[in-house]
Amino acid sequence: MPSEEADAGEPGALAQWAEQALGVRVEAVEPLLAGIGLRRFYRLRLGGDPGSAILRVDAAEDPAGRPLGGAPEPPLEPIRALLERAGLPVPRRYAGDAMLGLELLEDGGSESLCDRFARSGPAPGRRLIERAAALVPRLQRVEDDGSGVAAFTRRLDLALFRYKAELFAGYSLPLALGRAPRQAEADLVRDAFAWIAAHCAEAPVRLAHRDFQSQNLLVHGPGDEPELVMIDLQGAFLAPPEYDLVCLLRDSYLPLDEAFVAAVCERIRPLLPDAPAAAEFGLRFDLLTLTRKGKDHARFLATATRGDTRFLRYLAPTALMLKAAARRSAAVAPPLARLAELVDALPEEPLPCAQ
Repeated sequence: MPSEEADAGEPGALAQWAEQALGVRVEAVEPLLAGIGLRRFYRLRLGGDPGSAILRVDAAEDPAGRPLGGAPEPPLEPIRALLERAGLPVPRRYAGDAMLGLELLEDGGSESLCDRFARSGPAPGRRLIERAAALVPRLQRVEDDGSGVAAFTRRLDLALFRYKAELFAGYSLPLALGRAPRQAEADLVRDAFAWIAAHCAEAPVRLAHRDFQSQNLLVHGPGDEPELVMIDLQGAFLAPPEYDLVCLLRDSYLPLDEAFVAAVCERIRPLLPDAPAAAEFGLRFDLLTLTRKGKDHARFLATATRGDTRFLRYLAPTALMLKAAARRSAAVAPPLARLAELVDALPEEPLPCAQ
């Protein structure tokens, strides 16, 4: 068993742990490009069956990635196992050590839905999006089976909306204003997000992946009907039925036109367990877009402050999504109208430092 140093990602210690867990030789440890969080991943080349596996190494979380004062995300198990039993496409688990923060998982390949969308062209890409959206009603039908899945005790609540508001006010609002926001301006963001929280508190809640976007959906296999595999499952929680569809269809990494988004929503909406009425579905879809994409916009900027500027290129499309949602919902309530004025000042062009 490796020491606590394995959690720092030493390839030798990680290989030793994996060999003991699997009983096969590790021939190579290949670091994989990380996402916006600080968790790290390695592809292990194995001298046996399976031929490869993914080693996930937990790490201290980015302060911008956790609600202020909030608890860390739960471990991957048992939510992965619950979804596997429900027949949903998730990686198999070969081994894990909660104390060391290690999970050894099935290798679903290196191609995300985002990657396949970019190289396959609009029509095949849209078919993949439609197949991914069809997973949402299935996920929402998964119920607590008593196996201790933390997702059923966590929900999108006022504290999480406040966290998103603080991020947006702290990182995105200065970009919109060209200066540090005044207290009253930051309070406008907090008031609008609090109004959205109160409105969404009246919605039914269902199990949500929470980050159901194209980089967390792996595409495995060639042809027109490749397999989709959901990853990054540990953040699952209870949320209004529109939440995961917002993550997928308001994805900063995917160029989706409004007609396609509307068509997918109308196809999936009546299939959801709660089958929300069209008008309420549309309103909550926009409200959750404001808070979800507001948080994403802010996190792209926050990530750049630690030297990782990869995500700055997504600020402009994210701003366009925010502006459209803000304009559609501005007439609903005064706090939303005031938020729309602030959002409208976000730059629509890439920053000069965006790569």
